[in-house]
Amino acid sequence: SFHLPCAQYLFVFLSPGSTVSGLAVIGEVGQNVTVPCHYNVQHSNGITSMCWGRGRCPTSKCSQPIIWTDGWRVTEQHSSRYQLQGQLWMGDVSLTIVNAREADSGIYCCRVEIPGLFNDQLTNHKVVIQKARITTASPHTYTSEQTS
Repeated sequence: SFHLPCAQYLFVFLSPGSTVSGLAVIGEVGQNVTVPCHYNVQHSNGITSMCWGRGRCPTSKCSQPIIWTDGWRVTEQHSSRYQLQGQLWMGDVSLTIVNAREADSGIYCCRVEIPGLFNDQLTNHKVVIQKARITTASPHTYTSEQTS
């Protein structure tokens, strides 16, 4: 298995009202980590509000919300480390965690508020932030040891 420097994604296409668990996003401490989330926008009346929260998706809204959007712009943001950098009006509501920390590991809920009863699109993402595994010695460090 090989290691991607930024993050590894598993993409799953969702139908409205579906809940998907077991998506894993793996990132490294100090890097920006993007947790993917998209919904289908056919025309501008399909643009809708959504939220990201810590923990599994509850029956409505987001528990421990970290960011909200009305579909066009971010309306509530609990930390500048949580950002939506995609084109919201195109349905790209992926969450970027800036300068990730180990404490950012856990379950994140992406809830897109689709009009109608029980139509919301819910995704629970598992995020794992690891310490960087590769440490590079500074160019001024030399070693005379040899390994056979």
